[in-house]
Amino acid sequence: MKENNLKNNERRRYIRLDSVFPVQIRLLSANGKTILSDWQQAFTHNVSDGGMRIDIHNCSPELFNLLQEGTVKLQLKILLPLSAAFVNAQAKISWFSESQKELKSVSLGVVYEYIEPSGQKRIMRYARIKQITVPVLIGFIAILAVAFGLNSYMNYRLVQGNKALVAQLISILQEWSLAKEKIKDISRQKEELQLKIDSLQARIEAVTAERESLREKVTAVKQLTASLEQLQREKAALQEQLLKIQQKESKVTEEFLQLGKKRSQIERANFEKMYKWLVVHQNPRTGLVMSFEGDEDLSRWAFSYDQSLALQAYTLLGDIDRARLILEFYRRRAKKVKGFFVNAYYVDDGSPVEYIMHSGPNIWLGIGIAQFIRKTKDKTYLYLAEEIAEEIIKLQQQDEAEGIRGGPEVSWYSTEHNLDAYAFFNMLFQLTDKEIYHTQAEKVLLWLVAHTYDKKDIPIKRGKGDATIATDTYAWSIAAIGPEKLIELGMNPDLIMEFAEQNCAVNCQFQRPDGTTVAVKGFDFASPRNVARGGVISTEWTAQMIISFKIMAEYYRSKGLEKKASFYEEKADEYLVNLCTMIIVSPSPSGQGEGCLPYASQDVVDTGHGWLTPKGKSTGSVAATAYTLFAYYNYNPLKLAE
Repeated sequence: MKENNLKNNERRRYIRLDSVFPVQIRLLSANGKTILSDWQQAFTHNVSDGGMRIDIHNCSPELFNLLQEGTVKLQLKILLPLSAAFVNAQAKISWFSESQKELKSVSLGVVYEYIEPSGQKRIMRYARIKQITVPVLIGFIAILAVAFGLNSYMNYRLVQGNKALVAQLISILQEWSLAKEKIKDISRQKEELQLKIDSLQARIEAVTAERESLREKVTAVKQLTASLEQLQREKAALQEQLLKIQQKESKVTEEFLQLGKKRSQIERANFEKMYKWLVVHQNPRTGLVMSFEGDEDLSRWAFSYDQSLALQAYTLLGDIDRARLILEFYRRRAKKVKGFFVNAYYVDDGSPVEYIMHSGPNIWLGIGIAQFIRKTKDKTYLYLAEEIAEEIIKLQQQDEAEGIRGGPEVSWYSTEHNLDAYAFFNMLFQLTDKEIYHTQAEKVLLWLVAHTYDKKDIPIKRGKGDATIATDTYAWSIAAIGPEKLIELGMNPDLIMEFAEQNCAVNCQFQRPDGTTVAVKGFDFASPRNVARGGVISTEWTAQMIISFKIMAEYYRSKGLEKKASFYEEKADEYLVNLCTMIIVSPSPSGQGEGCLPYASQDVVDTGHGWLTPKGKSTGSVAATAYTLFAYYNYNPLKLAE
């Protein structure tokens, strides 16, 4: 009993560990001579200042018997995890236990007779750290598991809440649209009745005059009086109908106004969610914003064009620190090729996705910088914009007509890129007063007139020698050049907008991620007559057209032509309502259930311009979401903000 108590007391001194580390043992006699020359493999998982517990598996009969006697000593070589050097020690056996008789496995406690002082400290340090770390680690894992579960639950609740918010917006927009149509129908009925009443009144006045002239002819007067009374009864009946319609109009108008207030509130809430989606997709390490969510092939891509749009969205809404993160990436980390930023970088480490350089994305980065400078008055990044302009001017000077090619390694000319450059050079001229930018802008304008505004049946070509219809060139002509300047150039901005709507506006069915289908109207990437796929709505390019409709409204209001201004305002609102019905909810944890817009009404279809729309029914797009925010807030990225 005393021996067992001694063993128990010895064991209580040890620190229990949940991991083992290797120990090599060799048996020595009482006077220190080697008994068994071979080193035997053993393991320990309990240690103390004065010794340790050792487990030995598959003991040979000879080793088993010697250990059981307890008279031998042990020479030890202890190897701690992550250590390259053994700790040398010598010990005697304090207790022995047979753990598995059939496998000849034993456990024994040993007490050091000698151990390297530094080695002993290392063993105890490891043991104590392990003793503290394991429970902490287990607790940490448990906390993580709870946090993950809670986060998943919160994300689920958030997604459901945002889905409900989007559904509420779609419902209210449908009600609002119906009420608007009712008002239009009532207005038509009123106009028709008023015309009838006015016509009857004219007849009444004519009959009254005729009766006065025939006052002496009694029979004729009686007949005219009867006709007059009949006309007055008809007029009274029409006036009664008009009164009822006016009362109905008053009621429907009140409902419309109430729906308008609800629409305004819910619409704003949804657009705030859409902005939050842009925020949560910015990588804090690189500053880049993931261009698409939902298409696995593009999930890590950050297109430079999209970074400009995100930069401008952050700047527009006063999120200056986030805007700086993007600017700092292009200032310090972004790889250039032949003086140009590449078209896309990986969002997580900033390395180039592809070594393709186009003029447009570089110019748009310059535009984003210019808008940032105008908003903040901070010229830290002005040199970066001017470096971009320098490379674009080099391209421009390589062309006899001073047009700008699509990039340093391509031969084609894009109307879009030249419109971008016209806007960019004008911005730099406003910011710096350097005449070169004004000069180059005017040269770009002359090139546009000569090469893209020269065809009568198609107001704007896609590029030099390319008569393909591209919707964005119509929208950006209004946004970059402006209605007044276009008129000076002999262009008709009304015809540009009319042509775009007649040739590129489409009605189609959009299948929402939940399986429901809604009818939507928007703008295609091109004329749907020219592609076999049928009509597809580009959300980004529809938003661009909305901005252009608003620009036209402002132009005509400045000229005092309120009716024309209202016409364009109604167009802008009609298409914005349709875009709102295409808002989807981010399905991923990274998206946190925020609202966004898909790139198009269909996935994986030909745009008609050399690329396909992304995959996935729930693929959110930075370009679509940012540009729709611009449309909502009436922000024209191609003119410096006032």
